[in-house]
Amino acid sequence: MDNRIIKERSSVSEAKEKFLGAITPLERTDMIAIDEGVGRVLATGILAPRNVPHYRRSAMDGYAVRSADILGASPTNPVMLQVCDEVDESTCSQVSTGACVPDAADAVLMEEDTICIGDMIEVRAQVHPGKNIGDIGEDVRQNEIIFYKGHLLRACDIAVLASLGIRKIKVYSRPLVAIIPTGNDLIPLEDSSEVPPPGKTLDINSLMIGLYSTQWSALPRYCAIVPEDRELIRKAITDNMDADLIVISGGTSVGERDYVPDVVASMGRKLVHGVGLSPGKPTALGTIGDIPVLCMPGYPAAGLVALFAFGKAAILKKGNIPQIPDITVKARLTGKINSREGYVSYARVILEGNTARPLMTAGAGILSSIAKSNGFVIIPENVEGYEEGNEVDVVLIE
Repeated sequence: MDNRIIKERSSVSEAKEKFLGAITPLERTDMIAIDEGVGRVLATGILAPRNVPHYRRSAMDGYAVRSADILGASPTNPVMLQVCDEVDESTCSQVSTGACVPDAADAVLMEEDTICIGDMIEVRAQVHPGKNIGDIGEDVRQNEIIFYKGHLLRACDIAVLASLGIRKIKVYSRPLVAIIPTGNDLIPLEDSSEVPPPGKTLDINSLMIGLYSTQWSALPRYCAIVPEDRELIRKAITDNMDADLIVISGGTSVGERDYVPDVVASMGRKLVHGVGLSPGKPTALGTIGDIPVLCMPGYPAAGLVALFAFGKAAILKKGNIPQIPDITVKARLTGKINSREGYVSYARVILEGNTARPLMTAGAGILSSIAKSNGFVIIPENVEGYEEGNEVDVVLIE
């Protein structure tokens, strides 16, 4: 058994650097309708095909006027104007917000600064030229660079594209993530209507990996459960060599039937096996051809930590998706958190106002502890835990 002990343990930073260094971003692109574009990444820059607005528009409800006609107007010195369809000397035209301003007008007078008397208005304020008028191209000028290649599209960005008359955009394809669960103890979720027999476990990891992959803008492919057999594991990997990332759940530790890291090594390169990550030490990372492979522990909480530590970054790089910083909040611990020296520890906490209550600091298989928590306190490998009362950064899970 000694030869199956994980003899080398890489630091999280070293393992991540090796893994990401072996990943080449996708060049595949899709042409999609803009209403499908939220969360997608532009594969080309976009120039404005026209001005926005493409006409002079009123910024207020009121009257289009010639500013020279109402110079000096005030409540004590009102000026009378005729309301007409055209703007000329001593005449004005009623306009609403967003309406086209007549060419002869150089300002819009707010309705609140007038008193209507029949077909006349009493003007009680003066305006300067250009007041309350949006010029042509004020928002966007024709041929202006709107978005650069690599921009992650948001809903407000889509609205800008729509205002320019753009209906189709070229974006990078979503990475395809093949999810391969392994283990003789696993049974499919489809069989969850009955309580599994003793020694059997529902395959919840595949669903968890797939949902997070979707959240991180990838396309999950759910594969059938693979028994603990070298050739069957090899075949499952071979059947998914069209994927952009392969995530294998289970079979990464040092048991007699934990074959996954060795199979990956025999088919490609094993970059790392054993990471200073708690929970998640048995994580293995490798490549087969140009396909990155994440081998995560089968214990759900350990697997999720490995997915957060390595899977998310791999998906983002593969999909040309900008790295989005984790959302963190400051909180004061209501209890002590222990950690293992030499390991980056993910401690689960519950946020309660401006405090963080440690929920569990151990238990690699207890996924419910993550579902009950709001986030992680990530403890560096050179820190031996945190004391009650310490202020810490809590990385929000969602």
